[in-house]
Amino acid sequence: MDVIGRVDAFQQRHRWAGLPLAVIYKFFDDQAGYLTALIAYYGFVSLFPLLLLLVTVLGFALQGSPALQQQVLDSALAQFPVIGDQIGANIHSLHGSVPGLVIGLIGSLYGGLGVVQAAQNALNKVWGVPRNSRPNPIRARFRSLVLLSAFGAGIIATTALSAVTAIEGPYGTGLRVAAIVIAVALNVALFAIAFRVLTARPLTTRQVGAAAVTGAVVWQTLQWAGAVLAGHTLRGATATYGLFGVVLGLLAWICLAALTFVTCADINSVRLQHLWPRSLLAPFTDRVDLTTADKRAYTSYAETERHKGFERIDVDFLHRAPAQEEPPPADGTG
Repeated sequence: MDVIGRVDAFQQRHRWAGLPLAVIYKFFDDQAGYLTALIAYYGFVSLFPLLLLLVTVLGFALQGSPALQQQVLDSALAQFPVIGDQIGANIHSLHGSVPGLVIGLIGSLYGGLGVVQAAQNALNKVWGVPRNSRPNPIRARFRSLVLLSAFGAGIIATTALSAVTAIEGPYGTGLRVAAIVIAVALNVALFAIAFRVLTARPLTTRQVGAAAVTGAVVWQTLQWAGAVLAGHTLRGATATYGLFGVVLGLLAWICLAALTFVTCADINSVRLQHLWPRSLLAPFTDRVDLTTADKRAYTSYAETERHKGFERIDVDFLHRAPAQEEPPPADGTG
């Protein structure tokens, strides 16, 4: 027990150890794994209708230019490196049609709104926003539509940048480097907008800046990692194995993206709300001396569940939970 006490005292005195531990504790306190899974589910649901919509629009707009159609699609699929090659190889069999356009539009809207709504719920949970302070269902969906439009514009822009990175020639390397830098900067802006707009709590760009930069860099890294995975692990696979590999790889990639989003928000929340250092044993037992950050965190969790403005929630802590008395022996002795 003395060893645990020394480790606890050490992590509380050192930011580099105490802050990551506090982020991990808050992640599990918020049940962020379930929040991440919900975002990933809607992301997976929305992706294929979105691709169907893209292919259908290309079929209408570029019907007479199959080469240009393929180039634009390849640039767009670069945003989804795990499945890009497999879908791009079958573009010749897809043509623009009104049913495809309608199905793609409805499916994309349903999945896209689900992603943004799930992200709103996750951010409000992470920041401890009481339920009565969150936007009502109509305002929440309007806010989701606004952000969905912003992300749509961002995807179009990054698609164009992906096309630039494919340029060969004497200036190709410089253009690719510039396109990557611009793409990361654009992703930083999109993450910052998401962290600010989707949280029902006033936050400045400066407050969310570090989390936005971290999220953008990790997102770009995930894209590169996905491209490497698709190019090496799935290359030469059979049709059956490739199908399962694509689906599972895509799902894992979306989960990692959602996990990045929620984790960056958790880091930002812990840092700005001073939710560290935490007691090492706080999640495991009641017989522990809570730190100020522990009390602040547990108070926030209780206040998050306030449903009405006239509802009052008071949180109090005993100095320490008393030791439980041992039960008397069954034979009545002792």
